[in-house]
Amino acid sequence: MRKVFCAVLIIAALALCFVGQADVQKYQLQFFDVFDTFSQITIYSDNKQLAQKVTADAHDVLLECHQLFDIYNDYPGLNNLKTINDMAGKAPVQVDDKLFELIRFGKEMYYRTGGRLNIAMGGVLRIWHDHREAGMADPAKATLPDMADLRAAAATANVDNIILDEENRTVFLADPNMSLDVGAIGKGFGVEMAARTIEASGATNVLLDIGGNVRAIGVRSENTPWRVGVQNPDLSSDQPYLTVTSLRDLSLVSSGDYQRTYTVDGKAYHHIVHPETLMPAEYFHQVTVLTRDSGLADGLSTALFLMPLEEGQALVDSLDGVEVMWVLMDGTVVRSDGFAAFAGE
Repeated sequence: MRKVFCAVLIIAALALCFVGQADVQKYQLQFFDVFDTFSQITIYSDNKQLAQKVTADAHDVLLECHQLFDIYNDYPGLNNLKTINDMAGKAPVQVDDKLFELIRFGKEMYYRTGGRLNIAMGGVLRIWHDHREAGMADPAKATLPDMADLRAAAATANVDNIILDEENRTVFLADPNMSLDVGAIGKGFGVEMAARTIEASGATNVLLDIGGNVRAIGVRSENTPWRVGVQNPDLSSDQPYLTVTSLRDLSLVSSGDYQRTYTVDGKAYHHIVHPETLMPAEYFHQVTVLTRDSGLADGLSTALFLMPLEEGQALVDSLDGVEVMWVLMDGTVVRSDGFAAFAGE
C-alpha cells in the first residue's frame, strides 16, 4: 500500500454546461493513495467551495476504507482487517462500523452467490499472491502454487467461522488458521460509502472513478448522462472500448482475466480464483456489471466471473436493477436483457 499522498485539484471552465448557468465549472480531485490505484472524482458545480469540500470529504472516506480494509499493513490506533486476521483464534476485535458492515456484506454475498464469492479465502489468495509477485519479479522462475498447499488453505475458508457480534461490533475468526480477503468487494464498498457521503451533502453531477470502479451521482449535466467506456479485454485491439455506457445514479464495475496476471510456461494466470478448483477461472475474459450500489456491482462482477454463463444469467434474472455484459472466451459478447438501454457502440 502506498504511504505517500498526492492529490491535485483541477479546475476547468465548462462553457454553457447548463442553460443559463455559464459559471458552472468542472472540478477534479486526482489521487493515488487509496486501493493502490489511480483515482479521480469529477464534479460539475457553480460553487467552488462546495466542490472542494465534497471531493475532499469523499477522498477522506475512501482513505479511511483503504486503511480499514488493508490486510498487509498496520496503522496506529486502528483495528483493521489485518488486525482481525492477526487475532484469528485468539480474541474478538472491535472494529469501525464500516469494516463491520463490509464483513457482514461479504457473508451475505457468499450465500447470495452460492459460495462463489468467499471472503474467507484469504489463505488461498495469499498463496496465489505470493507466487504471482515472485513470478512478476523473476519471470524465468515463475511457478504455480502447490495444490496440496491450496487445499490446506481452502479447508480454513468457512464463512460460518466469521463470528459477528452486533451489539459490541466485534469480529472473531474462530479458526486460528483462517484469514479474510475482501479484494472482491472492498473497493466497491468503499466507493459506495464515499458516494453516500456525497449524496448526503446534496451535491449532484459527480462521478467517482476509483481504479475503474465507477459510481455516478446524478448526471453530467441537466440533459447529459455520464458517458463511461467499458474496456476491451483484448489489449492488443485498436478499439480500447467494447461499448460506451450512459450512467445516471449507477455504478459500473468490470472483472477480467487481463488484470494482475503472470506467466508460467507460456500461460498467463490471473488473480480471480475459483473457490472449488482453486485455480484462476476460465469461463470469461470479462464480466461487467451495471447497478446502483457499487459494493454490489463489485461483488457480482467477481462472482459472475466464477460461474458458468447460464448460472450467472439465472442469478442476474433473480435480482432487481442489475444488468450485465459477459465476454466469453471465444470473444462472443452476451448481454442481459436490459443492458442495451445503457450502452451503445
